[in-house]
Amino acid sequence: MILRLFLAALLIIGTLGAVGNARGEEGITYKQESDLVGYCHMKLPAIREQTLAGDHPVVTEPSKGDIIDFYGPCGEDPQGYHQIETQRLGELHRSPVDCC
Repeated sequence: MILRLFLAALLIIGTLGAVGNARGEEGITYKQESDLVGYCHMKLPAIREQTLAGDHPVVTEPSKGDIIDFYGPCGEDPQGYHQIETQRLGELHRSPVDCC
């Protein structure tokens, strides 16, 4: 009986910890570590287009904006240099080009 209670408590604590990690890290909505040490699959909120050019990028609300499906180092920052540059480059490719 005591063993069952202990295992049930352990299961609940583990579940709460997993939910906290998935949503609690700087706007990261999903995070799963891969077999490669130090690499993860994460879902990050995109940076608002209006703030990409500025000094203080602001991420979109995950429930209302675009989500970046990211595979790479587990320490990736949704508002870090790598994400800003990658999303700026993406905007350049999507922007219409005046020609002729």
